[in-house]
Amino acid sequence: MLPSSSTLAIIIFFAFAGLVLGISFWLGRKAKSAAGYFAAHGEIHWFVNGIAFAGDYLSAASFLGICGMIAFYGYDGFLYAIGYLAGWLVALFVVAEPLRKLGKFTFADALDAKFGSRAIKTTAALSTLIVSLFYLIPQMVGAGVLVKPLLGLPQEAGVIIVGCLVIAIVTTAGMVSTTWVQFIKGMMLVVFCTILVAMILCRGFTEKPGDFKKIDAATFAALPGERLVDGAVWSDKKLSRIKLGDGQVQTWKQLADGYVLCQTLNKKAELVNGLKQTVANDLLPVGSILDLPGDAKEAKNLSPSEFLSTLQDSTVLTWPEVRIKDPKEGEVCVYVPTPVKGETLLTPGGLPTFKALKDKEFTVGKLDFISLMIALFCGTASLPHILIRYYTVKDASAVRKSTVVGIAAIGFFYILTLFLGLGAMASGALDPSNNNMSAPLLARTFGEWPFALVCAIAFTTVLGTVAGLILAASGAVAHDIITGLLGHDLEEHAKVKAGKIAAVVVGVLAMGLGILFKDMNVNFLVAWAFNVAASANLPALLMILFWSGTTKQGVAASISVGLISSIGWILCSKEACINLYGLTEKAAIAPFSQPAIVTIPLAFLVLVIVSLATKKKTTSITQN
Repeated sequence: MLPSSSTLAIIIFFAFAGLVLGISFWLGRKAKSAAGYFAAHGEIHWFVNGIAFAGDYLSAASFLGICGMIAFYGYDGFLYAIGYLAGWLVALFVVAEPLRKLGKFTFADALDAKFGSRAIKTTAALSTLIVSLFYLIPQMVGAGVLVKPLLGLPQEAGVIIVGCLVIAIVTTAGMVSTTWVQFIKGMMLVVFCTILVAMILCRGFTEKPGDFKKIDAATFAALPGERLVDGAVWSDKKLSRIKLGDGQVQTWKQLADGYVLCQTLNKKAELVNGLKQTVANDLLPVGSILDLPGDAKEAKNLSPSEFLSTLQDSTVLTWPEVRIKDPKEGEVCVYVPTPVKGETLLTPGGLPTFKALKDKEFTVGKLDFISLMIALFCGTASLPHILIRYYTVKDASAVRKSTVVGIAAIGFFYILTLFLGLGAMASGALDPSNNNMSAPLLARTFGEWPFALVCAIAFTTVLGTVAGLILAASGAVAHDIITGLLGHDLEEHAKVKAGKIAAVVVGVLAMGLGILFKDMNVNFLVAWAFNVAASANLPALLMILFWSGTTKQGVAASISVGLISSIGWILCSKEACINLYGLTEKAAIAPFSQPAIVTIPLAFLVLVIVSLATKKKTTSITQN
């Protein structure tokens, strides 16, 4: 299903883009020195910086990904939000103020402040580049998702448009323009989503019995047409597919008391997540309440608690994706209507990744969930584009205040995503083939103005986060690699020029990766970035701050091992095998998807061992 473009949405989209570019060019006069370009001269007000923290952190995954996961899987999508928010506790109580006292422009500055080591500069700069690229991928994918329905352009065009706009923002004024873009975006995101949630509570729920058929086995057996799959079992769901004479395909699901029609579709072959399927853009919008509590047919003007309790006592028609093996077409993807109790959707275990939470015994799936939560908890204080924002305020006190403001704004927004996702679940406007569009499609049910504003705000959400990431990556190249590693003592103007050139290169690379990974879920991709950041950066940062025995060799070794082990694990996971290599799940080497529970302790251990070994060696030489 491809939502039709909106003239109003297009006008607002370009108005926002023009406003953002105008701010960038106007502020470009203030970014002539390296201190101005990379750190805004440390003159950003703590409140502005705090909202900019929220604008930087609330990425496409936070807005589009989490809302989509909640809309299709319920509470499990909210678990990501809890993990994202909890990570700020590490940033506030452990990292923020000490980090501000160590660095100058970049993350590598902080790590190398006590040592002056080229090895640390190299590994920290590489870590910044790789983590930034990992985080850039889902942002660019989200950009393509937005522009595709908004402008009626291919997803690749959306990625290129956003990439070019962000390159213009970063190369004109650096951190100054990036900060104000993030501030504006953060304010608009929180304010408008608050209004949208109020509209959702006022509308409440309306009972819709559904338009699918339910028949017994005898009637099903008598249906005309060629049976493509007769009673195939896949993911514990019995499915049958019937090819009709007019080229349409019906998919039926067998329940305990009969068969239910899933969907009648025009037969079109298209690759989605690397799989051939028979659904393209003719999917009907879905999302409805089958049964409200009691005899009620609707429930309106609800308080937040009434909204949740009403949903809990209702029955919701969900549309999970199911992959079946067709003897003639190979593996195909269908979307199966599945009635689910609201109380089930509001408890953990609905998302395929989290199904193991319902197991009574401790399984590999539970280990994967714990590892994911560790990555989200530890990753926030390890993201280079977040860490560099601590250098944009004047002192440690301002750092603390801005972090508190950021946590308040981010926490409030994540509460809003719960109601946005659940509201979308019952909106009747969901696209089952693209959960990243849940929030914009929900807004469209209230009219073209809300749809246009949500798309424009989501667009600036992507712009702000991508700008911060590219700025962090360009700083790693210009300040850490060229000046620190290669030893070129660049003048202020030359350092800024090098940073702008690096921003262009990183931006172009991000466009290519966004197109390559366009069919993967943005929230899952962000989780990978958190795993890599937490494994490569956090052990070295914490040990430098709190263990006097840390040596430069230990820091460099820890970053290298954390970086290599986490990326290696991810590339050997089942998701990489399926979505990147086109292989089956059985080809995966990694026992579970999220590596943090293994790679973070490994990086800590390597740092301690190498530091002890190199410290003993140094002491021995001194005594001799």
